Amino acid sequence: MATPAAHRHYTIEEYVQLEEYANLKHEYFAGQVYLTSGGSQEHALYAGNVIALLHPQLAGRPCRVLTGDARIRIRGSDHDTYPDVSVVCGQVELASEDRFAALNPCLLVEVLSPSTETYDRNKKLESYKLIPSLVEVVLVAHDARRLDLVQLAPDGTWSTTSAGPGETLQLALGCSLAVDDVYRDPLAP
Repeated sequence: MATPAAHRHYTIEEYVQLEEYANLKHEYFAGQVYLTSGGSQEHALYAGNVIALLHPQLAGRPCRVLTGDARIRIRGSDHDTYPDVSVVCGQVELASEDRFAALNPCLLVEVLSPSTETYDRNKKLESYKLIPSLVEVVLVAHDARRLDLVQLAPDGTWSTTSAGPGETLQLALGCSLAVDDVYRDPLAP
């Protein structure tokens, strides 16, 4: 996570107004507003591949696969963020305090980068776990061909499963993500 945009406390209403007219995306966390950094070519490729893999598997089901432009509101931690990929099944519930932010994703995907990995794996992941509808988070590594699936068990605990080259993760949504397909680059030699 970057440095706060300014050293002052923002209300959620001020943040929502800022985002409505901003040319850049910002994340909101408990009164602080942070500028989000742009991603690398690989970051965009991996997020696009995940979307391309999930979309046909969810065809015919009442689920939306959303890009990193979709904002998610986490009321339990007073946090608005832009995951790289989100899936919402059923009617999208929008936050009353932020009409552009969904409250009910069931799957979130973060493509990690060197500058955000620690934040994404710790503080952001803990915040995500407070979303009542969320059942799984996929973390796409930047430094190895590895996917980490953080899944909610029926007993309310979270567990992590990792997959590497040649392996496939089975998602609670009834979909799968093959590691080789997530990292596939049609322009690579």
